[in-house]
Amino acid sequence: MCISHLFARIAEREAELACQEGALRVEIDQLTARLNNIERDLEHVQITRQTATSLADGLDQDAPSPAEPELTEHPLYPQLLEGVRSKLKRLVARGILTETEPGLFTQNRS
Repeated sequence: MCISHLFARIAEREAELACQEGALRVEIDQLTARLNNIERDLEHVQITRQTATSLADGLDQDAPSPAEPELTEHPLYPQLLEGVRSKLKRLVARGILTETEPGLFTQNRS
């Protein structure tokens, strides 16, 4: 084997390895970026868990929830209710809603 042929083969191999090295570095950079994104997302989820846990610990599970105000006590309730009913009835007449039972309205699926 001629010495110049040997050096030509060494140069070829060096070029192949340099190309593989470059491709692997690009892949490593991409994987590093993905890993950083996952680590950031994981940190956010852990912070969310800690926050939710601390908020849940502060709640008294046996305490009754605050009662919702009685809407029927409001002086305008009958007028508001009648206005809503009449609008729902108009939507039934136009075929947009169906009154399945008295006072129970559903959207038509056709």
